[in-house]
This record gives sequence, C-alpha cells and structure tokens, in this order.
Amino acid sequence: MIKPFDEPIYMTRPVLPTLEAFNARLAEVWSARWLTNAGEQHERLGRAICDYLDVPEVSLFNNGTIALLAAVRALGMRGEVITTPFTFPATPHAISWSGATPVFCDIDPVTMTLDPARVEALITPKVTGILAVHVYGIPCDVVALQSIADRHGLRLVYDAAHAFGTRINGVGIGNFGDASMFSFHATKLFHSAEGGALTCGSAAVRETFDHLKNFGILNQEEVGVVGINGKMNELQAALGLAVLDCVPDELRCREAIIGRYRERLAGMAGLTLMPELPGVQSSCQYFVVRIDREAFGCSRDVVFDRLKAYNVLARKYFYPLCTDYACYRELPSSAPGLLPVATEIVGQVLCLPLYGTLPFTAVDAIGDMIGEIQEQAC
Repeated sequence: MIKPFDEPIYMTRPVLPTLEAFNARLAEVWSARWLTNAGEQHERLGRAICDYLDVPEVSLFNNGTIALLAAVRALGMRGEVITTPFTFPATPHAISWSGATPVFCDIDPVTMTLDPARVEALITPKVTGILAVHVYGIPCDVVALQSIADRHGLRLVYDAAHAFGTRINGVGIGNFGDASMFSFHATKLFHSAEGGALTCGSAAVRETFDHLKNFGILNQEEVGVVGINGKMNELQAALGLAVLDCVPDELRCREAIIGRYRERLAGMAGLTLMPELPGVQSSCQYFVVRIDREAFGCSRDVVFDRLKAYNVLARKYFYPLCTDYACYRELPSSAPGLLPVATEIVGQVLCLPLYGTLPFTAVDAIGDMIGEIQEQAC
C-alpha cells in the first residue's frame, strides 16, 4: 500500500521571481510615480512579449477575458460564432457578452480542439466568426480553420490561454488567425498575477484593441468608440517582467517532468497521454491523461477521488462541458447527440500536477499511485 503525500500536491503552483527581482521593478514604478495608463513597465513588457512570442503586434490587458471580449467586439463577430464546448467558460462568455450566440461544435478525438470538418458543416448565413481554442496548448488545425474562414468570409480568433510559447514549425502560435488571446493568470506558465494580451498582424487592428481597452478614448477631447477599462497596470507589468525572466528555467524543468511522466505512464492499459504533434513546440502548460473506463478498469472519477486520498489534487479539466451549464444547455447546438466526441472525452480527462519545482520522486510516486489504483480496480 502506497502512503499518501504528507502535504498536498497541487495541480500547479505559480512561477514566482525572487522578492529582490520584483522589488527592483517596483522601485522603478515608485520612482516614476506612474501606476497605470501605459507606463514604462507596460511598454517594456509589451516589447518583451512581442519578442518572446515572435509576433508583430501585441496589446496588453488586465485579464484574458476582457482581452477576448475586445477581440470579438473589434472584429465584428456578431450573430453566431462557432466555438468549442470543451473549454473554460470565459470562451463562450465572451461571445455571449458581446451580444452574439455561441454555436457549439464537436472536437477532434486526438487533439481535443475544434474539428474543422464539423465547423464547416455548421456554417450558416448567421455565422460571422470562429472562436477556436488551443486546448492545453495543443494547437488547432490552423491551416484547415484558416481555409474555412477564408472560403466563407469569417473572422477567426484563437483562445491561446494555454499556449504561451507554443510554436508550429517554428512559427509562434500568436501569428495565426485575425487575433489570438493569451491569459496571464497566476496559474499559467507566464503570468502577471492577472493579465492577458491580444496578438495580431496589423498595427491598425492593434490600435483598435488599444482604444477599446481604454474606454474608446482617442485623445483628451475625443471618444471614438464604445470602450471598456481593460488596461494592464504598472504593478502587473512589473511582475510580468520579473516572471518572464524565470520562464526559460521553468520551461526546461517542466519539459523534464513531462518526460518523466511519459516514461512512467507509457504502456499503461486504458491510459492515453497528451498527443505529441510533429513540428509543435509545446507550452508545457498542462500534462493531461485520458482514462478509458473499460480498458483501465475504473473511471476517471474514481482515479480522481483515489488520488485525492493520496493527497494528490489533480483536476477534471475541463469538466463539465460548457454546454452543460444552465446558461447554455438550452441552445440547439448544446444537444449531447451533436457532440459525441466532446461528451466522451470530458468524462476521461485528468490534469496531473505539473510545475517546475515538482520533484521526480513525486512524479514517480504519482505514477505508482495510478498503477496501484488500476491494480485494485482489477
């Protein structure tokens, strides 16, 4: 019988710089006495994010949800917008808050991202855009989705909340579609406690984002559009700059931990590991397994509960589907029969602990625990 951990092993822990590094940034803020409205920390972080993500344009926001709202608004995504039910609720909420209606589409059985063939089948004259999600940082089929958007004259926005640093054949993930949203929440690989960004290829579009996040203000005497307050402040930006310096080391640690998980869990009956796609550099945001009840010997929910008894706090992420929420379940596109792949996968996925300071001994123990759960189930 394997003993539980003495202390909880959480799914993630925030990347934190040293207090000395953060205080040095704060000292600059205090010296400037400039706390928000595009100060020096904000401008430095914007340039640094552009360089890291290898994108031409970036607009920083106070959080990813407001950034997504701004993208939907700026790009005129009205009427109906096709999206995935297998995501965090902020994704469809951004559509609904903008006055449009989400149309939920089934997902690919391997990548768990939007299935392009099913997307095209859902297009009607009411559809103005596609809001796709790089789930767990796994890229969508960006070529197929762009082809669909071009053929039908649709806007294409990516929720890249999990995909900070993901690349496809060397190209930064923020270069695809009309815009991509990144979340800088504390749970993410890179964060500013709260925060977010939109990337795009056009300076004119980025300026629209900038106006929208600042009340639509054009200058001291003109307001050009109906905007909102979505600005990132100097304290967030200062933390972001300090955290960004930590990301390369954190990423190397996570890559090693993921490799250890793969070695430890490979070949376990009924357990499917996250796909490794050719040409894709991972963001290492999450490490997810899928548990097939019949082949493994028990359900994902049993494994989740048993791991909790071992003091391992995994997550059933994303569960339930957005289409199961009261605010969306009555939509015609929410019918489970229309979403067979998502309905199956949402009952299988389990996010295991992943953060840079997680020791290999803990990874090995978690692997042993999963093995013991399977043995006892059989």
